[in-house]
This record gives sequence, structure tokens and C-alpha cells, in this order.
Amino acid sequence: MTTAASRVSDGPGDPVLEAAAVLARAQATGRATEPVRALLGDDDVSAAYAVQRELCRLRTARGAIVVGRKIGLTSPAVQRQLGVDQPDFGVLFADMDVSGREEIPLDRLLQPKVEAEIAFVLAEDLVDGELDAAGVRAAVGYAVAALEIVDSRIADWDITITDTVADNASSGLFVLADRKLTLDEIEPKEVRMRLYRDGELVSEGEGAACLGDPLAALAWLARTARDFGEPLRAGQIILSGALGPMVPVAPGNRFRAELSGFGEVSATFSAKGES
Repeated sequence: MTTAASRVSDGPGDPVLEAAAVLARAQATGRATEPVRALLGDDDVSAAYAVQRELCRLRTARGAIVVGRKIGLTSPAVQRQLGVDQPDFGVLFADMDVSGREEIPLDRLLQPKVEAEIAFVLAEDLVDGELDAAGVRAAVGYAVAALEIVDSRIADWDITITDTVADNASSGLFVLADRKLTLDEIEPKEVRMRLYRDGELVSEGEGAACLGDPLAALAWLARTARDFGEPLRAGQIILSGALGPMVPVAPGNRFRAELSGFGEVSATFSAKGES
């Protein structure tokens, strides 16, 4: 795990392909890079999503399996910080799921942080209709407590909206709890969350902190994914967005989140260099 920065190339070429190559190299080498906004501009979100799609294409070409999406920037405060007025999204792959692991290897990550949230698993495709919060509710098979381990290939988390979108919405790994609840059993916007690191309370929040309702975040994603021509499908996992501030990870840390109604979800990180 390192934040030493590799340098963004100044050479000519397609900026989308060049930014994708820079981020792929950072992931492969474990060396964080300078911001790719030097190639894409500070606020060209369309170009940033093109980079994300190219990175996903490269990953699936090597056999990676898409299992869902993650929603980011669901906090109004973070949106203001990055100068945007809507969330972003990234793609989840099967090898990001570290649920049930005794320890999470830090050598898979560069500069990780943890946030607690609600994950939805879809029972139906989200393709047709208005796709508002009420409309997507029926498509959810169940919800579980989750920890998202966000990560950035950009050194020191020096990001704008284009940096994080291009970098697959700063995706890393994720952990899903075992307990599954239907939406008849839980109301996501009313969930209260407390996150502990090594027994110390380090973050807290509630469902309403996620765009007012995690189902509203899901509805936004459903509409946006459909607009991109890649609608959400039955069986996919959706990480709906943080319920409180994200917290940095150090070697050996153990995180435990309590989500009212759901119970607990936890993750322990290896000592540096162990896997």
C-alpha cells in the first residue's frame, strides 16, 4: 500500500485511452498516480465515464465478471466539495467481494478507506417505467448491511469529479453481511449507522444521509444506467452510498458497523504486506 505517485504522461494520443492506461498501470504496480484531470479536464464527466468503460472493458477481457454497481457522491457535502450536483457510479466485479474473509489483504489496495452503507440485491431488471424510488422498491429482492472499502489510484486522494469517475468511482472492495431483509422488513431511510474502528466510534449517520433515501439513490442509478445503455439486471448487487463519513484504514485495523435492523457487518485488515 503506497501513495507514491507515478507521473501522468505528457505524450500525444487519445486522452481517454491514455488516462485508462495511467490508471491501469497504477493499479497493476501499486503506485498511485497524479490526477488524470491533467488529461481529461476538471469537469468533463463524459470523458471520465469513457475512461471508466475502457477500464471495465480491459478488465472483463481478462475474465473479470460484473456483479453490480456502486453509487458514490451521495452526500450533499461531498458533492459541494467536488463541484457537482448529482452522484456518480462505478462497476462492481466478483473479485471485489471479500465477504467472509478472515482478513482483507492490504496488498490489494493503495490508500483504502471504509464506509458503511446498505446494499440492495435486485430480484428484477430495472429497465422500463419511471424508475422513481417507489418504482424501484418492488425490484429489490433483499437488502443487507455492507462495508465498502473505497480506494483511489490518485495519489493522496487529490481528486475532482473527473478523477474519481474515471477511476471507477474510487472503487476497491466490499463486504456484505449475512442477514438478508426484504423491504417489508426494513425502511432504508430510517436506518441508523455506527462505524467502529478497533472499538472506537469513528463515523455515524443514517439512511436519510444518502440522497434523502437509499432507494432514491438506487432510482437515480437505475435511470442513469438505462440512459447509458447498460440497465441494472436481476441478481446484481448495488452499493447504495455511504451513511456517514469514510474512515482511513491502517494495517491491522478491525472495522465493525452497526446498522439498526440489520445487525452488524465487519472487516479486519491484514498487517502491511500480509495477504
